[in-house]
Amino acid sequence: MRTAGTPEPTTAKSTHGAGGSESASERAILTLTMNPAVDLCWEVGHLEVIGKNRARVRSVAAGGGGINVARHVVRLGGRATAVHTAGGEVGLRLNRLLDEEGVDHVAIDIDDGTREALVLFEAESRRGYHIVPPGPHLHDHEGRRSLDALVQAVGNCPYVVASGSLPGGLPDDFYAVAARRVREAGSRLVLDTSGPALRGALAEGVFLLRCNRTEAESLTGRPVRGFDDARALNEHLIATGAAEIAVTTLGELGALCSTGHGHTELYAPPLPGEPLSDAGAGDSMVAALITQLAAGEDPVSAAASGVAAAAAAMLTPSTEPFDLDTARSLRSQVRTRSQTDARRRGV
Repeated sequence: MRTAGTPEPTTAKSTHGAGGSESASERAILTLTMNPAVDLCWEVGHLEVIGKNRARVRSVAAGGGGINVARHVVRLGGRATAVHTAGGEVGLRLNRLLDEEGVDHVAIDIDDGTREALVLFEAESRRGYHIVPPGPHLHDHEGRRSLDALVQAVGNCPYVVASGSLPGGLPDDFYAVAARRVREAGSRLVLDTSGPALRGALAEGVFLLRCNRTEAESLTGRPVRGFDDARALNEHLIATGAAEIAVTTLGELGALCSTGHGHTELYAPPLPGEPLSDAGAGDSMVAALITQLAAGEDPVSAAASGVAAAAAAMLTPSTEPFDLDTARSLRSQVRTRSQTDARRRGV
């Protein structure tokens, strides 16, 4: 772990390779998590309304959007560095968990405490309940230090993934400022967020924007039921400069990947088992997508790997890591179709 707890962090570049000899696949993915969590997963046989519910602890892990992406990138064989806030006793535990997992990270000290989040899985019903508190309140100077640490850590990282919600105290345009500073540092921002933070970033523009169905509907103001609805949003995002690549996920349908060259429908593969939770699907998708982009794959192929990883994550009861072999098997079952080709065939 490296700590960026002073106004002028000086060590954030220390583990990134220097020079131009590294290929894109050898360079680290940088992630930013402003509102991380320690994720707890408890399992009960049956939830009782009265009396105690005896639970077993399934897992305890460092979590939050960008941290989850970094963890998955490492499991997929890539390199990643997670820049994140950390405060209080839970923040110390977050740092220890990342150290134990061997994930390179830069911690920005904050005054308020990092949050804990809970996934409660009921074995009898096979249902999971994801319970997430709002998190800490950050001061302006803590937000500035976070961006300073991020920029100093960029080095020759080809992509920076900003993922997750913003904590209280930060302005809605925080990710817009991050996108600008990342671009000035010579990298490209991939964004996966929601609410005002998502809207605040659109005016600046990002390299790649990932929206789920709920986030897409918040931007369009109407239901996003299928690929045509997703296309209308993605076309708008690209035409207005909000994103160079737009990936809108559609749950059990799959996703639509759009670039300036067209739109491709990605059909989710059939699951080999019962879906248990979607808590980790989005971060799993982004991790697989960005790992493949960094390895030189085209956006459609990379997004197809993301769809497979998201499907594999649905088979886990919480934010626990998806099974790598399952994700690889599902990748071959992701069907793709150009919307132009589909329209020519009258589909």
